[in-house]
Amino acid sequence: MDAAYVFRVRFRLEPARPFVSLEPTSAETTVTLSREAPEPGTEGWLFFRNTLWRGEVADRKYGRRLAAEWLDIPERTVESVDFRELRTDTEYFDALKTAIAAELETFKADDVSDALSKYLGSSVRVTDSSERSH
Repeated sequence: MDAAYVFRVRFRLEPARPFVSLEPTSAETTVTLSREAPEPGTEGWLFFRNTLWRGEVADRKYGRRLAAEWLDIPERTVESVDFRELRTDTEYFDALKTAIAAELETFKADDVSDALSKYLGSSVRVTDSSERSH
């Protein structure tokens, strides 16, 4: 099983020394960040439910805090965090749907499709092993 949450993070670089400066137009950068998705049913697997809503980061401030932590940069430098997709193989996606089905009440959803739509929107990309690049 293999899955990752993919985010686009925009942040400002800040010089580490007072005698160094950056041109304002060159101080901002954007990176694509992948965060491993915990195996369904294990600790942390509800990350998507707790962080996303309709395929967007639900709480922007919290999203910036997470990105800062993941990149080990000051939170004040993170300008934005956008969720791009849950990139997953078929095996993980099937396990995720099974885990959601077992806990539909947790998702306040009528069925698995409703839960996936509520939290991930249409931002799920199921790949086979030949498409994955890590």
